Order: sequence, then structure tokens, then C-alpha cells
Amino acid sequence: MTTSRILIVAGSDSGGGAGIQADIKTATMLGAHAMTAITAITAQNTLGVDAVHAVPTDMVMAQVDAVVRDIGVDAVKIGMIGSARTAHALADRLRDLRGIPVVFDPVMIATSGARLADEATVAAFERLMAVATVATPNLPELAALGGVDPILERGCAVLAKGGHGAGEVLVDRLHQRGAGVAPLVEWSSPRIDGMATHGTGCTLSTAIACELAREWTLAEAIGRARGFVRIAMLGADELGRGAGPMAQQGCGWTSTSRAGRRC
Repeated sequence: MTTSRILIVAGSDSGGGAGIQADIKTATMLGAHAMTAITAITAQNTLGVDAVHAVPTDMVMAQVDAVVRDIGVDAVKIGMIGSARTAHALADRLRDLRGIPVVFDPVMIATSGARLADEATVAAFERLMAVATVATPNLPELAALGGVDPILERGCAVLAKGGHGAGEVLVDRLHQRGAGVAPLVEWSSPRIDGMATHGTGCTLSTAIACELAREWTLAEAIGRARGFVRIAMLGADELGRGAGPMAQQGCGWTSTSRAGRRC
């Protein structure tokens, strides 16, 4: 059995519901090895974010370089980025990792409504989209980035997540350009009632990275990742007084790659 090596560049959530904590749980349950470069430390719980401390760019990049040169990497997930300088430095480094799938979750606002990226950092997202395989914005993030077409023009696919839309049916849409791919793929599913919504975007993007590392196509990886997220939401206990964490640790999930590897 070959273990996929997933590099996660994201912020830490002291409440354990989102960020690095959700990412590690997701990768572990999908049989991958999670490596991390922490971009920010947050003091938060299910009710909101109390404080954010960005990790200096040099330290973020030292984390990236340390694991890449020793352990190697099969896929990258990018979440909360911390600062514009870190975004630019990371984009430069990822250019050297040719052929490695990169999933970019353009985190701007926490589930609680707290802003997690300033205007300069959001502007620097363009550099990360240029090296990403797919960006996974929710609807407000998609609007802030100017819509689907400007992201596609950067060269990456766009998974427009429909969780912020109205209605009882949630629709996610994958937009792609290029030969041999469907320009639009849609998934729809009933909205899950409940408060276990903290970390859904983090979990989905990390799960996509794990599945891409196992050689699934992008559409296949997204479909499998969506299934994992739904199971984690349905199995969650009610923890905290606000938007609670999911239950990645309760997912009995088996993943097989196209090459026949099983975790």
C-alpha cells in the first residue's frame, strides 16, 4: 500500500472544527499522510473568531520546504493563507512542483462571519489560482473574486459550492476549460439540517486533494469528496453553542485509486 502525501497550507482552529485540525482529520480518515504548513493561529470556537495571529512568511515557507525536500508531496491543499506576502511566496514555490495537483480553497470569511483575509491578500489570490488545479469558492467568495470566468482565465478549474444558496437542494457546479473535459458538471443533494457546518469547505478541499493524489479525475475526486463531507455532517454530535464541528473521525471510508491501491 502506498500512502499519499498531502501538504496542507492553512490556518489553525483552536476549536478543532475547521482549518488544519479538520484537514488532518480528513486526510487521516482517507488513508493519507497529512503534512502541514501553518499560516495563522486563530483563537476561535463555534461562536466565532476572537483573535488571529499570522505566522511570518519565512516560517510558513520553512515548513513547506522542510517536508517537501524530505518526505515529498503528492497533492497540495491551500486554505487560509495569512498574508499577501505568504500568498506570493507560496505561488512562487508551487511553480516548482510541476505535475502536482493543487486544491485552493480561497478562504476569506469564517462560518461565523469573521474576515480572515484582507484586500491585499485577496488580490494575491490571483497568483495562487494561476498554479492551482481547482479553486473551491463558496458563492460569496466567488462573487468577491469576480465570478467564474476570471478564475478560469487564470488556468484553474472552479468548483462553485452552493451551500450559501437558497432552497432545500444544494447544487455544486464544476466549471472547466480544455480539451477532453466537460465544461460544466453538476451535483445536487438535499440540504442537511443541523448546526454541524463548521469546516465543510476545509474538509471538502482536503478530501479532493486526497482523491486527486490517488489518480481520480477532478470530477471523480469531487464526487467522492462530497460523499465524505455529507457522511461527516450526518454523523456529527452537537458540540458548542454555534456552528459546530463535523465528525470526520467517524467516517468509515474506503478509498481505492485507479492503480488499485486501497487504504
